[in-house]
Amino acid sequence: MSDDPLSNILRSKRETTRFQVLVEVAEHQPSIRQQEIAEKLGVTPQAISEYVRDLANDGFISAEGRGRYYVTHKGVEWVLNNAEVLEAYARHVRRDIIHQVATWAAIADTDLKAGDSVGVYMKGGWLYAGRQPQTAMGMVIADAACGADVGVARLAGIIDHTEGKVDVAKVPRIERGGSKMISPDKLLPLVKKADVIGAVGLEAYLALKNAKINPDMFFGAREGVIEAAFHGMHCLILIVDEEFTDFLKRLETAGLSYTIHELVSQ
Repeated sequence: MSDDPLSNILRSKRETTRFQVLVEVAEHQPSIRQQEIAEKLGVTPQAISEYVRDLANDGFISAEGRGRYYVTHKGVEWVLNNAEVLEAYARHVRRDIIHQVATWAAIADTDLKAGDSVGVYMKGGWLYAGRQPQTAMGMVIADAACGADVGVARLAGIIDHTEGKVDVAKVPRIERGGSKMISPDKLLPLVKKADVIGAVGLEAYLALKNAKINPDMFFGAREGVIEAAFHGMHCLILIVDEEFTDFLKRLETAGLSYTIHELVSQ
């Protein structure tokens, strides 16, 4: 088993789904209904069929007749190994991470006193604490003025939070026309909706500058946009075409919603 608790089963959405499908086959073998598994996992029956075929090709499932499947010894070992990884990671979160964040830093939305009961919520990508009840509640550890950072302990509940969406636009490399191929008229409506704007590649940066837009991120924009989206921000990223596909895969792995926009002048 990997020493790193964040192994493939946690890094890859595909591997996570393979694991779930194999567990479902093990639970319902030999007769499995792909429609039911699809509904349970939130994917299409066609996708389940492809995963089952893929698992069979890897030797994790054996097929005996139409619609009859069994998890092989190799498949059982793979499930157990990954289950151990998930269990180790859960222990790591419970024992290490949660203790480290026993006190949360937030922005006080009003003057607060030590011992005050506060609601904790996300707004504009920032964590706030205030007197209004929220789905997550905690206790102030020291006096804080409105707008200052405040420590919140004994946090209980779930912070009400919706992940942001990502608008993605491809910019041609210089040999395919570069920044001048991007239409400012198509770009500006997306800019107006965005909380955070990123650029990957010189051509993408200059496409924004040509429209008199200063991006919020250039260096490290890929991960910066993902982090901003996790904090509920609506993001726009212009990215050179050779980096485009890999970035979409990164968004899918992160489980973030995205929309592709065509900005090239016709």
